[in-house]
Amino acid sequence: MTRLDDAGEVVAESAAECDGPRAVVMTSREVPLGGVRAMAVFRALPQRELPLVGAWCFLDRFGPQRTRMRVEPHPHIGLQTVTWPFVGEVRHRDTVGSDVMVRRGALNLMTSGAGIAHSEYSHGDDAVDLDALQLWVALPESRRHGALAFERHEDLPTLPLAAETGDDGEATVVLGRLGDVASPASVYTPIVGAELHIPAGATVRIPLEAAWEHALIAVDGDASVHVSPAHIDGADTVALDDKRMLYLGTRRDHVRVASAAGARLFLIGGAPFEDEIVMWWNFVGRSHEEIVEARDAWEAHGERFGEVVGHGDERIPAPPLPKVRLTRRRRRL
Repeated sequence: MTRLDDAGEVVAESAAECDGPRAVVMTSREVPLGGVRAMAVFRALPQRELPLVGAWCFLDRFGPQRTRMRVEPHPHIGLQTVTWPFVGEVRHRDTVGSDVMVRRGALNLMTSGAGIAHSEYSHGDDAVDLDALQLWVALPESRRHGALAFERHEDLPTLPLAAETGDDGEATVVLGRLGDVASPASVYTPIVGAELHIPAGATVRIPLEAAWEHALIAVDGDASVHVSPAHIDGADTVALDDKRMLYLGTRRDHVRVASAAGARLFLIGGAPFEDEIVMWWNFVGRSHEEIVEARDAWEAHGERFGEVVGHGDERIPAPPLPKVRLTRRRRRL
């Protein structure tokens, strides 16, 4: 997936310390995806106040909507893309040679290393129903210069979520580890990404790693999150909807979520990221010079990003760089 909303903006980030529990609600913003005739997506991360949650540096939801998706080949460096569908199918092609249909229940994980390119098309020529999350994970120094890769995992582990009232919930561990359950997907930092199902009339307990930071985003249904010992406007519960993300901070070993009619959420989290990063367009690097070099390589049609299988000359051109030096933006939470 490519970002076109603020590519001319200086987007620079820092892994400042988070020193305890938080309860901060952040609204997803609507942005275009894929060029002039773009489809709409809602972006929960990055936020000006919060550029990273662990190694997670980007979270888009494209849907629910009926649309024709045509995202032409575009490049990435320094990250992994995590595609998690809810409705519909998307054809993914990349410079590894992958040509797969992204479907519900399967994790599609692309690791850019020093450079990769890919495209995303909805199935067929007509508008279809689509709904999915796409997230980016910043790669640490030890992996970001390595080989490009693509993985598909269709048999992901689950974890029961113990109920305090009502029936137990369930978590599908998409990436990393939740409790004592780990996804088979390749990760390079301590991290978690999990889909959570809360039954109607239940209050469930979600285990968290106390040293990590976490955030929750609602997918559908109604969810009330118990945020104590933090508070929002004096309240110790927060109602979430599908346009809001709740940042929980660190030093929590669990969080309680209740639902009257049933809910689905997505949990992201991980150890505070080890490095300061600069993120611009589709690139995650460590300096202004790295970003310029990657952009120049893409515009030169050189060997660094290769050729996306099944495509000719079509591609998304890189936007102009800002007229100022890209610098790191520090988190404010």
